[in-house]
Amino acid sequence: MAYELSQINERIRCDAKGFLMECDARYAEQIEGAARRIAENRSRSPIVLLSGPSGSGKTTTAKKIEEALRKRGIHCCTISMDDYYKTIDHQTVPRTPEGEIDLESPKCLDMELLADHFEQLTKGEQIHIPKYEFSRRMRSDSRATPLRLGQSDIAIFEGIHALNDAITRLYPEAFKLYISARSDVTDGGKVCFKRTWLRLVRRVVRDYKFRGSDVAFTLSLWDNVRRGEKLYISPYKHCADLMFDSSLPYEVSVMKQYAIPLFQRLPEENQRRAELQGLRDAFCLFEEADPSLVPKDSLLREFIGGGCYSY
Repeated sequence: MAYELSQINERIRCDAKGFLMECDARYAEQIEGAARRIAENRSRSPIVLLSGPSGSGKTTTAKKIEEALRKRGIHCCTISMDDYYKTIDHQTVPRTPEGEIDLESPKCLDMELLADHFEQLTKGEQIHIPKYEFSRRMRSDSRATPLRLGQSDIAIFEGIHALNDAITRLYPEAFKLYISARSDVTDGGKVCFKRTWLRLVRRVVRDYKFRGSDVAFTLSLWDNVRRGEKLYISPYKHCADLMFDSSLPYEVSVMKQYAIPLFQRLPEENQRRAELQGLRDAFCLFEEADPSLVPKDSLLREFIGGGCYSY
């Protein structure tokens, strides 16, 4: 799918508030469709596997699916698969071709523990969800959270590797959902803003605002993030029961106000600066939209802040 630049700019000029609300309403329709399908699968499995690459909006999507299921009388909880990372063992940890620790690899996950927890939850038994401390690169089982599913409850396991064969073969009955920003923006039939740029901009803005990372640091990670996506995420997306587009037609018009100043701060000597010139130029094609018009429950709030969800 693609959005047309001229239509975006016309809507921003004529009725920005209405346009933003309309876009988020279409996203909400996808949420409702996903919740319905998940509820229908509950008799087969209480487990949902939600995957997607970095910057896809997995966390907000999971929260919204929880809300939609609660309206159907189904209690739901979301479990971050990041908490199933193993404590780093420098002798055995997977590494990138450059020799760095490869946190994008599914080999960092404790597959045996995940298999046990899938089985125990399905049987109605209690599990203890671990807590991973990324600052120390170790798992803290002492901070584990107990969970037991009731007869009609659902658990969403959310993470970049949720649809990897190493996970899905552990529990093939689970409902499988893949989410990503899957739409480019075109101008006269030519792509002027790529879908991968949408996710990069989301991550740059989020990491700066909430994780204390400048744009140079985020960009330094991006090549390995993209490498991990191509190796460990994209090859498995077609096994999803439902594929979900998290892109919002208006988001470049909002995000340019956050992203352009960050990209301008990139040092002249940074090797990515010239490469990103096309992205910076593309922002200039878009009319600006006031960020205050973004609904408080919008997926975009996951990246710019000021929303109604806690992350």
